[in-house]
Amino acid sequence: MTAVPVAFIQVTDVARITPHMVRISFAGEGLDAFPTWPDQQLKLLFPRPGQSAPRLPEASAGGDAMRWYQAYLALPEDERPWMRSYTVRSYDPQRHWLTVDFVLHGAAGPDGPAGAPESGPATRWAAAAAVGDTLARYGPSADYARPLPTASADWLLLAGDETALPAIGSLVESLPPGIRALACIEVDGAADEQTFTTRADLTVHWVHRDGAPPGGGEALPAAVRALSFPAGAPFVWLAGEAGTVRTLRRHLVAQRGLDKRQIDFTGYWRRRLSQDDAPTEEDLAEARERVEAARTGRG
Repeated sequence: MTAVPVAFIQVTDVARITPHMVRISFAGEGLDAFPTWPDQQLKLLFPRPGQSAPRLPEASAGGDAMRWYQAYLALPEDERPWMRSYTVRSYDPQRHWLTVDFVLHGAAGPDGPAGAPESGPATRWAAAAAVGDTLARYGPSADYARPLPTASADWLLLAGDETALPAIGSLVESLPPGIRALACIEVDGAADEQTFTTRADLTVHWVHRDGAPPGGGEALPAAVRALSFPAGAPFVWLAGEAGTVRTLRRHLVAQRGLDKRQIDFTGYWRRRLSQDDAPTEEDLAEARERVEAARTGRG
């Protein structure tokens, strides 16, 4: 694998685009020649309380990703920045800005005061972000770019909750003309819906929780089960809360008869657990399946 770039980035713009999502743009070192692709993942590092910028390991790792990560883990826990995975929503090649959409869940959203305990460190940071604030990025790496197989599928299904919205937006906006796509997206309510500009034949089904907590509910699985699928072989992209993703995948394989190789799936988050918590047995099984799928190809 190639070395994963690590660099500081500074906030250049902040915009609340829906009640539960804020769009933040960044500039920084290395963004003048930034590789781009849809559903582009990277990790952001957030400062600990009292820090104006996240503390990073010394540059002695020599650009090697594994050595850098080991040096990161060796930092004192109370100084080690929180690391969270995000999707690049867009990249501006003229201004050399990358843009990331942050979901404001928990009490940092519009339903509670910012900074309440149930809001995680990334959510608290995003809710209070201002121009000039500093984060760090780890990645992205082109080793993980996996384009949708639009040439081999008759149509596409994309399903997820609001954490999947940035990836779904980047995917549908990259689709060529003539591709039929269905998107089934769970959000809190109508005010959290977004619009996409795409050349594809796209139909979006919005699923509203109407105040119910995100993750683990039946709203999104019920909506997917109720869909009338077009004729032909689909390719399916799933992301969001891990348990919901597993439920959707089981339905598509067992009830809809899809081959597992027709489904790309990622659990972005887990109810009552953060990325700092140890993986569950289901998480490990999912990771093994994803590694095997990457090794053998999507089919």
